[in-house]
Amino acid sequence: MPLSPRVPDLAALDLLLSVIELGSLGRAAKVHGISQPSASSRIRYLEQLVGVPVLERTTLGSRPTAAGALIAEWARDVVDAAARLDGGIDTLRGQRDSRLRVAASQTVAEYLFPKWLMALRVRMPDTSIALESGNSAEVARAVLEGRAGIGFVESPQVPRELEGHVVARDRLVVVVAAGHRWAKRGEITAAELAATPLISREPGSGTRISFERAVGRVLPDWRPAVVLELSSTTAIKTAVADGIAPAVLSSLAVAGELADGALVSPTVVGLDLDRQLRAVWPRGQRPTGPARDLYAIARRPI
Repeated sequence: MPLSPRVPDLAALDLLLSVIELGSLGRAAKVHGISQPSASSRIRYLEQLVGVPVLERTTLGSRPTAAGALIAEWARDVVDAAARLDGGIDTLRGQRDSRLRVAASQTVAEYLFPKWLMALRVRMPDTSIALESGNSAEVARAVLEGRAGIGFVESPQVPRELEGHVVARDRLVVVVAAGHRWAKRGEITAAELAATPLISREPGSGTRISFERAVGRVLPDWRPAVVLELSSTTAIKTAVADGIAPAVLSSLAVAGELADGALVSPTVVGLDLDRQLRAVWPRGQRPTGPARDLYAIARRPI
């Protein structure tokens, strides 16, 4: 059966106990962090609910009426039980916040997550964090199956069961070995790129999906030609530098190699290779605890 509407709320009962203990409405108000007028209003509302006065106001302070003393006696067990409930909830929240499981695509895991992790450790130094890295399809599965509290993907779309929110932007670039014929040209066309077999990530990779969709928007009849398929970005960079074939990778992943000349990146004319990186979680379930803090950190410009 639901409680009667005449039952006072816990805050009013807790305040009544404090007034009786301290002997003053003003001192009780201070302990509870509210003004004295607010405390008086709360006690008046309690009296309206129970239908009898609970306090007597005197020049020396406040003391309970006979009815007020009886209500306080009953209320003490209720307030103590509420305090135990509050403590139990704090324990559960502490257990939840003590560990965060994250799933992230390779680009995010290797080039963005370390910076996010440093910021999160400042906020929550006692939180243990476990990272599962994979392609975007694997990240989506980890979140859907409950193995991760939040995920980060590179693919342009996410499954309907997930909510996806943009946290960063990235650009895909074509990379070739320093001795490749494109290295000195500076620019190539989308048609040239589409006609060239490439080293590629595996199916399910956000990088591969984003690139293939970008080319498909310009050349609807295009079919990708893959000379070598690798699941490691590092392995792809090594294969490109060895002159096996060009590849398309995240600008984040090849910044060092482009800077030292190990790889060269010609501009692709007529092809939009910008993309968005997204945080994902189960639809209808907003991130909480350390997952919420990580999401907020990820959204900040680096």
